[in-house]
Amino acid sequence: MRWLKKKSVAPVLADLAADRLALTHEALDELPDSKPLAHLRRVLIGVGALPERDEHMVRTEQLIDRILAARTNPEHRKVLHRYTTWQLVRRLRQRNNGRVTTIQQFDSVRQRTYAAVAFLDWLTEHQLTLGTCGQADLDRWLTDDTTANRGPAGHFIRWAHKNKLISVRIPAHRWMGPTRPLDDHHRWDVARRLLHDDTLKAEDRLAGLLVLLYAQTPAAICRMTIVDLETGSAPVRLHLGTAPIYLPEPVGDLARVVAEKRKGHATIGALTPSIWLFPGGQPGRPISTGHLVQRLNKLGIRPGADRSTALFQLARDPRSDPRPHPRHPHRRRRRLATPLRRRLGNLCRRSQPPPIPVRVRCPR
Repeated sequence: MRWLKKKSVAPVLADLAADRLALTHEALDELPDSKPLAHLRRVLIGVGALPERDEHMVRTEQLIDRILAARTNPEHRKVLHRYTTWQLVRRLRQRNNGRVTTIQQFDSVRQRTYAAVAFLDWLTEHQLTLGTCGQADLDRWLTDDTTANRGPAGHFIRWAHKNKLISVRIPAHRWMGPTRPLDDHHRWDVARRLLHDDTLKAEDRLAGLLVLLYAQTPAAICRMTIVDLETGSAPVRLHLGTAPIYLPEPVGDLARVVAEKRKGHATIGALTPSIWLFPGGQPGRPISTGHLVQRLNKLGIRPGADRSTALFQLARDPRSDPRPHPRHPHRRRRRLATPLRRRLGNLCRRSQPPPIPVRVRCPR
């Protein structure tokens, strides 16, 4: 309840009570953004005073509007409007297909937008435009010590080249495999601890096992709902895609415990049981990806590296090929195995030294 006394929340509640502020999303959007105000919005949504909305999509649109309004160059404003509205936001809506925008997607759009702005500002500083920028100018920008966000800016340059706004382009970086050694022993040591250590929280154990055994990302784990878990069947089934997977014991028991005892940290606004498998601190919201990663790190789990290790282990596992039993817990591996096994083979071949040619003399 301490957040109710914060300077960014108490005046808002007083204005709402005195009808000096309309109880709408638009009225709250006019106020300075802050974490207590965002929590207050979630509380009002939780109690039904405000309707649900895609918060991160709204933040994306507001960010783009602020950036476009701050541009004084009309040509830059026109190009940025095309890039952000008809490339970034449109493709984001198509990809989500009605699903809620995640914080990672918002960060990606924000980073690419700021990178495009920085590149256009660099062109203006050097008395250049997209049309007059040549390969030598692009090389000078790439080697400039003050240049930041080269990767996100490369996405904008490739889009501009595709739309014939610039004559040069930056090739996209292809993923060439993990940059760190795959430590399978560490992965299994942590997995054994999560399977048998009852002193750890059940939700932390389940989330860690989903990363270590099933190669799930923290963002995907945060979005799991109680609908994705079928605890009434034996064994327990979890929907990670189009087809469910069967959770063997004791992973199935952990899933049942988490489903039965799940509870978020919200004390106001949580009127009904949460639909999220891992509830968060805000009413009606799941745990944030950053918070889940912090909890996994305390268990010795490195989500990025350990997930890569799990993916390559799944690709090498012969049980993923050709057709495992329909009730096998790793039935979904069949969909992942072929492309990963092919990429793993390519990586192994590239890491081997070239063969030494041997000349064989035929007897005369």
